[in-house]
Amino acid sequence: MPEITYREALRQALRYQLENDERVFLMGEDIGAYGGSYAVTKGFLDEYGDKRVKDTPISESVVVGAGIGAAMAGLKPMVELMTINFSLLAIDQIVNNASKLHYMSNGQINVPLVIRMAGGAGSQLGAQTSHSLEGWFAHVPGLKVVVPATPYDAKGLLMTAFDDENPVIFIEHTALYASKGEVPEEPYRVPFGQAEVYRQGRDVTIIGYSGSVHQAFRAAEKLAAEGMEAEVLNLRTLRPLDIDGIVASVKKTSRAIIVEDDWKFGGFGGEIAAIIQEQAFDYLDAPVERCSGADVPMPYSGALEQAALPQEDGIVELALSMFEGVVRA
Repeated sequence: MPEITYREALRQALRYQLENDERVFLMGEDIGAYGGSYAVTKGFLDEYGDKRVKDTPISESVVVGAGIGAAMAGLKPMVELMTINFSLLAIDQIVNNASKLHYMSNGQINVPLVIRMAGGAGSQLGAQTSHSLEGWFAHVPGLKVVVPATPYDAKGLLMTAFDDENPVIFIEHTALYASKGEVPEEPYRVPFGQAEVYRQGRDVTIIGYSGSVHQAFRAAEKLAAEGMEAEVLNLRTLRPLDIDGIVASVKKTSRAIIVEDDWKFGGFGGEIAAIIQEQAFDYLDAPVERCSGADVPMPYSGALEQAALPQEDGIVELALSMFEGVVRA
């Protein structure tokens, strides 16, 4: 398979949708002439025209509201919001309208809307454009929340998002756009709610999503040098969440560490920890640990930004602490 960037994988999925479904159109701030804040839609305006690729005013609530209306009318819009922080300006449209219309109409109305946004830190974008708020959206019934970690995930999950008849929140990590991986040229789908065992292991399960999958993998490689084989689980989606996959991995290893960029207090990792306690408690040989972002607004300074994010050395320390006084087989 060819090796392409995360950005190009997204472009391939969007191009496929535009070319194979006349109902699909894209809209958002600066996605046309400018090509998008992260160059995902660069050149699309010239290629597909302004009826399919629409630049919008700086008004997230209006843009998402227009997308909801278009979806209700039978089209399949993709709305791009520059960052997940800016989605807060459209939170009423997303939570009170997009997520609820199918339920409130007794199934008579669908909202096949894909809302793409960039989240996460590591790119020095400052405190108002660098946070990980995906857990907020995962809290809401009626929304699906997608968090791709690799180019393969990015293309396959975005293809699946366009198949859905109701709203999908698709969150891309800002630090992953240039990352590379093998991706099939032909169209394919990655199903929602199906986690990937990113690395096989037997001693501890490290659970991550989006950018934290790579932190978890690097930590697992360091642990291997210590004689510990960590299993890395890539969640891919937060809602639906692959509870069976999480529980199966923890039952196998008897230990779990959850890694996320988000703040620890009230973070989505707490939900995962609760599920493990409820469904795999008898298999645990140590308390569930969490490695999360610092409880501060994200600093702009590169060094401080990294200090505010979970790091692989911290994951390694947590894993080793679980075996203090224990002889590993």
